Formats: sequence, C-alpha cells, structure tokens
Amino acid sequence: MGDALADRVGFLDRYEPEPLRAVGAREPRIEVGSRVMAIENRYRVVLLPGGVLPAKPAYTALLQALGERVTAVAKDLEVYAGDRPPAGYSLDTEVAGILREADAHGYDRFHLVGYSGGGACSLAFAAQHGERLLSLALLEPAWAGNDRTEAEDALWLRFRVLEQLPLDELMAAFVGLQLAPGVEPPPRPEGPPPPWMAKRPAGIRAFIDAFDSGDLDLDALRAFDRPVYFALGGRSNPDYYGRMADRLATIFPDFTIETFPERHHFDPPHRIEPEHVADSLLALWRRADS
Repeated sequence: MGDALADRVGFLDRYEPEPLRAVGAREPRIEVGSRVMAIENRYRVVLLPGGVLPAKPAYTALLQALGERVTAVAKDLEVYAGDRPPAGYSLDTEVAGILREADAHGYDRFHLVGYSGGGACSLAFAAQHGERLLSLALLEPAWAGNDRTEAEDALWLRFRVLEQLPLDELMAAFVGLQLAPGVEPPPRPEGPPPPWMAKRPAGIRAFIDAFDSGDLDLDALRAFDRPVYFALGGRSNPDYYGRMADRLATIFPDFTIETFPERHHFDPPHRIEPEHVADSLLALWRRADS
C-alpha cells in the first residue's frame, strides 16, 4: 500500500500561471470593528493538508514564502489523529478540530486555507462557522457537497468502486481518477515510504464515506460574503476539479479562480511554486482585511 501511493506523490515541474479570473467579486466593504485585521502586520491563518502528506511537509515551502507576514498553524487532519480513523468519523469531526485549534491559538477570526481533503473540511467549516472566517482559500478541494453535475456524479461512482479493490490497486486508481486524460502520475520518490503512509488507506476510505454521507449547507455558503479563492490545476481531471470550481462560482458571492495550466493535483502549486501562491494569498487577505 505505502509503495503504491509513494509511486504517485513525486513532483518538480515549472509552470506559467494564467491571470486571476474573478467571478462575481464585490467591492470590499469597510466595517470598523467587525473583523480581526492583521495583528502587527501578520495575518492569522490556519492551513489544512490533503489526505496524503501531513501538514508540516505539505506547507513548509508556502510558509517559508509567506515568512513573517503571517502567524500560521499548519494543522493535521483529525482522521489521522490515531492509528485508525476516529469512531463515527465525519466532516463534523474535522470542523470541531478546526474550532479547537483556532480557539487554542486565540484566533477569533482568521483566514482558512485547505487543500484536497483539507479543502473539503474547509468548505464544511465555512458552511457551519462562516462568521469565524475572514477569507477562504480552496486548493482543489476533494469534495464540495453532493449536489453535483451529471459528469461529477459519474466520476464519484468510480471513486466508490475503489473500496472494493486491493490496496495497491486502490491507490493507483485513486491517483489516476484525479488526473486529466493522458497525464502520467508523478514518479516514485526514492527510499522507503514514511511511517505515516500506513494510515492513509483507512483514512482515504473514511474520507470517501464522509463525503458520501456529508450534507453541505449551500444556502450558508451563498450567504458567505467573505472572499473565496480557488487554485485549479490545468492538468487535473476537469470533470472533477474544473466542474467543481465552476459550480462553486455560482454559489459564493465573491469567488476567484486561478488556473495553473501545467499543474495537477499531485504536484500542486502551493508546493511547486510557493512564492506565486503566497502572492495570491496575500492579495486575497489584503482585500479581506480592507
């Protein structure tokens, strides 16, 4: 299992990103005393990783690019808090974990960044506790509710079939379904898989079950008036992330898509081109705080 997944999480290409595309963006509003501004010129940020890499290696490069402009917490997912997913695991488990982390750091309001599985958790948090957020950054979230297009539903059925596969086949198919047709998975990193890789099969299955039973409050997201940013890989499966981005653009009042033509879900821009993503996030946060 570990080797099969490790085969598909290497990456190091360059890219030239497309310009930002704003969808329905509103003019920033000044509401004195209504939100936490940058404290000592630092933005309060919580970052959630995807279902493979832990938070620290997932966000080291991006946090280095952001430097002293942020006070940030890279939080691991609750699904991996123990040797097996928690009993009764759902997206509510992750939402509660985000609340605990923010409260522990004294973050009354903050900027939330989520990639893949962490992006799905971020959407769930925004729907339940949008008043706590200054902005939301989605780096190809793995799920955005079950009110999907026909093409998305067909793809989701293929994900459900993965549960019946042997472990090695499961991981290969899991990666392949997230890439555009003809895109090869990343090469295998050298050396043995890290110890944390052993938790990933059960965690991925728990995520799929949580998404399948999840209930994302779209009306709450329609009422979420803070700016939302979506980073989209041009080589990711367009029936997955592209259609999801277009669907979310019709839900959030203030939604911006940035496309990275040469990137895909397993060589994401926040790891491959962290300086560029840092600039995009800083622009988002400045607008949110203005």
